[in-house]
Amino acid sequence: MRKSVIVALGALMVASPVAAQDIALDELRAGVFFHSAYGGFLPTGNNWDLSRLEDVKFSALFTSPDIEAFRWIGSPRPEIGATLNFNGRENILHANLNWQIPVFETPLYLELGFGAAVTDGALSGATLPARNFGCSFNFYDAAGIGANVSENVTVTLRYEHISNLELCAPNEGLSNLGVMVGVKF
Repeated sequence: MRKSVIVALGALMVASPVAAQDIALDELRAGVFFHSAYGGFLPTGNNWDLSRLEDVKFSALFTSPDIEAFRWIGSPRPEIGATLNFNGRENILHANLNWQIPVFETPLYLELGFGAAVTDGALSGATLPARNFGCSFNFYDAAGIGANVSENVTVTLRYEHISNLELCAPNEGLSNLGVMVGVKF
């Protein structure tokens, strides 16, 4: 099942951006992440665990399609990505929209992403530090702060979270924290 879920979502994510008009690859990113770094959705307390630096993340960001609906919502960039765990824990494939907001006239930016994800994690019966997702389909959100290091290179500190929003039980979700380096085209 794990392989079929990954193949199905991968095909969907590749096909989705191609179907949109006037879309091109804008940036490729790669980075390392702490797996299950926070035990909740919004990181507001002392519930951090930075002992599992065991994820590698790859993502591709595309230019915002030149259509009215995208301009109306702030011209987000479509993004597809994967967070792969090298210790046999949960992997994530996601497709989302990514908003990048410049911080005044500085090289810094804030970033927000919202979309969908699938995981090959346990639906139930997992023991910590593994998570119980209830269903394979989840919602994906991400937030970050980054810098344009040069015209073609970015560095982003990113927090990502997946959850099924109580559509399935249980809903333990997964929150990862990491750093990504991007190359713009």
